[in-house]
Amino acid sequence: MLCLLPFVSLMLAADPWLVIPGGSGPGKGKTVVLISGDEEYRSEEALPQLAKILSTRHGFDTVTLFAIDPATGEINPNKGNNIPGLEALAKADLVIMGLRFRALPPEQMKLIDTYLMKGKPVIGLRTSTHAFNMPKDHPYAHYGNGYGGERKEWADGFGRLVLGEKWISHHGNHGSQATRGRIIPEQKDNPLLRGIEDGEIFGPSDVYGVRLPLPGDSKPLVLGEVVAGMKASDPAVTTKVNQPMMPVVWTKSYTLPGGTTGQCLTTTMGASQDLENEALRRLIVNASYRLTGLEVPAKADVALVGAYKPTRFSFNGYTKGVKPADLK
Repeated sequence: MLCLLPFVSLMLAADPWLVIPGGSGPGKGKTVVLISGDEEYRSEEALPQLAKILSTRHGFDTVTLFAIDPATGEINPNKGNNIPGLEALAKADLVIMGLRFRALPPEQMKLIDTYLMKGKPVIGLRTSTHAFNMPKDHPYAHYGNGYGGERKEWADGFGRLVLGEKWISHHGNHGSQATRGRIIPEQKDNPLLRGIEDGEIFGPSDVYGVRLPLPGDSKPLVLGEVVAGMKASDPAVTTKVNQPMMPVVWTKSYTLPGGTTGQCLTTTMGASQDLENEALRRLIVNASYRLTGLEVPAKADVALVGAYKPTRFSFNGYTKGVKPADLK
């Protein structure tokens, strides 16, 4: 078994990331790296809570990374070109991404590319379908959302090649129509949905549009019913926007050119407010088990750890002055 103690001790001594050693549980000895960095949906709040659940309830060692302002050491999701600590990917058994339009420097992108070339598992949340937005002269420009350059195998960038879709559209009215998850009947016994009933998944973030069918071996599990309001009790809209409903959860295999084939789960849900929903948290925990080769529990414990009062999604709405050490 790989010994993580020197690695964990090194990371605990540093400031710009959050390390939580795992407690007891099936995930003991496995490491999940969670990478936050989006300007709108407060991944800097959502991912630390997910990390606490995975570590405290299930035994995974977790390392949560953030967009950091190097001048202050503070979390600043508007800082699109700096996520320190990506070296943690070298020992990761799973990565969970909550990214949007990042333009990371080549030395940081290389660490992500090396992880993906190995075909290691990925969970992509919400805006991770458009995780990167590089200038044309960047050595990793092909990762950018909507890439259309010479590397044809990378058409539409990381989102399409790895997760299954890039940024397309809001499907329904952003900020006023929420999402209810409808399990595809053929998938009701899928282990990824264990302990989740149809209609239980709900989030105030809206459904994203995708192109149908999704590419390759993508397998939709949950469809997004556009809700006529922002509460779980609100009815579905009656317009054609729900005909057909868009997939909001799917699985897919991916292979970077020259790399090893890996597996991912993508959900276009995952804003910090969405994670107040128990069923969505259970989906992500289930996927963390499945993608690391563990048996999915009958009903995973996904109780929140500590206080969790997520900020409403909005641009420039992040809490200023917070450092990763403040989140321990």
